[in-house]
Amino acid sequence: MKILLTGAAGFIGLHVARALLARGDEVVGIDNLNSYYDVRLKQARLAQLEGRPGFRFIRTDLAHRDEMAALASEHADVTHIVHLAAQAGVRYSMQDPYAYVSSNVLGHLAVLEFARHLPRLAHLVYASSSSVYGGNQLLPFAETDRVDTPLSLYAATKRADELMSYSYGHLYGLKQTGLRFFTVYGAWGRPDMAYFSFAEAIAAGRPITVYDDGLVRRDFTYIDDIVAGVVGVLDTPPIAAEPGPPVRVLNIGNHRSEPVTTLIGLLEEGLGQRALIHYTPRPAADVADTWADVDAIGALTGFAPTTPLSVGMPRFVEWFKQWRAMREGLA
Repeated sequence: MKILLTGAAGFIGLHVARALLARGDEVVGIDNLNSYYDVRLKQARLAQLEGRPGFRFIRTDLAHRDEMAALASEHADVTHIVHLAAQAGVRYSMQDPYAYVSSNVLGHLAVLEFARHLPRLAHLVYASSSSVYGGNQLLPFAETDRVDTPLSLYAATKRADELMSYSYGHLYGLKQTGLRFFTVYGAWGRPDMAYFSFAEAIAAGRPITVYDDGLVRRDFTYIDDIVAGVVGVLDTPPIAAEPGPPVRVLNIGNHRSEPVTTLIGLLEEGLGQRALIHYTPRPAADVADTWADVDAIGALTGFAPTTPLSVGMPRFVEWFKQWRAMREGLA
């Protein structure tokens, strides 16, 4: 398999690329290495991939049409796409909304246009988000739930991606799966995520901001489980003969919803330091609870997450300590 992987220098992108290369696939990685968070972290991720047999990296922005058209011509033998590149972050979408439309909407459109001109393409897997469930009250979140009440522009762009993918499936028969990720964490994670920023603050003796007295709950999903699900889905494209276009969306989560206070306790234990907590009401863009129904992806691929937060978070903390030391050396 020859796989185009967007967001190759990202958190999930790194781990998916390593898994694909380990089994002998050829991976063409794309990333624009933007400065939304510490570029040194992105470069350190990328350094683990460059030089490995079967990997090639191309620095470009998906919104650049000419460059994407040239890539489609040069890599016409791509058989699969894993599209993970996006402007992430719920609250940042209120500060720079245009970045989200450019990266998440125009970027997704560019990938769809790239994909529909590939003669050998078997499957496109792309990143959606649990954020699309917005103000839904029924738990756990299931793929059959309505998703027309996004609470942030980020969520709206991810829902727009799903709708665009449906139309390209209908018009061009493009086989696609959108994965609604639920709070992914682990080594080499994103510094803007709560668990990472909490670790940074606790280690430095700074206060952390916690919403709704820590009663907010999240379906924390460890990166190894995510990678197993992504690869399993990639290998199982929709069947074109089924009614309707060959597209689907699937939840990918841990199927466990835990309070943020549990996360903080595990960080305190691993770092050997108490958190200084400032409580504040939850912002309008944040949902109170997330919890993934994973029956559909389990039935399709055998996906069964095995890593509870009590196991995965200590693993993250061990990596985090190493990264802090490494980062000081890069300064």
